[in-house]
Amino acid sequence: MRLSTKSRFAVTAMIDIALRENAGPVSLADIGGRHQISLSYLEQLFSKLRRSGLVESTRGPGGGYSLGRAGEAISVADIIGAVETPLNKPGRGEETLAQQAGAGEWMTKDLWATLNAKMLAHMQSISLRNLASEQRAKGVKIEPRASRRGVYLAPKPKPVLTTAPNSVFALGRSLLAGR
Repeated sequence: MRLSTKSRFAVTAMIDIALRENAGPVSLADIGGRHQISLSYLEQLFSKLRRSGLVESTRGPGGGYSLGRAGEAISVADIIGAVETPLNKPGRGEETLAQQAGAGEWMTKDLWATLNAKMLAHMQSISLRNLASEQRAKGVKIEPRASRRGVYLAPKPKPVLTTAPNSVFALGRSLLAGR
């Protein structure tokens, strides 16, 4: 399993959605603004997450992304597996790897395979619900979502009442009347 910035951003964005799952779909622009992640980068990540069934998209006003499955059914390994490309592409047998790898790399192959298996097992044991609960316990505040539906009426300006003359002629009359 490969860990990269892509994985870190994907897990962060999924935690953000899990924290706000009761408030409806979360827009990528909101996630990007909260975590300083580029909108185009998030779009690439969420395309992969959607194909894996981890998120569902809602179009239109008030749309965005929501969890595709329950938070306890999504593990960190699921999220990372959805956005990262596998190291060994299907169809590559050990013979091909043996031809490409040097003798020194074969000596540590078992070590890295064991480490990878333990890391994968640990990540499969961590659910998205657990991560969201940890964030709530740390005191992360969820701001209420601003309503984006409906037509907003601009406030009507109050009329300005003045006692000053409204033209040059009225000003002249008021000055002559005072004599």
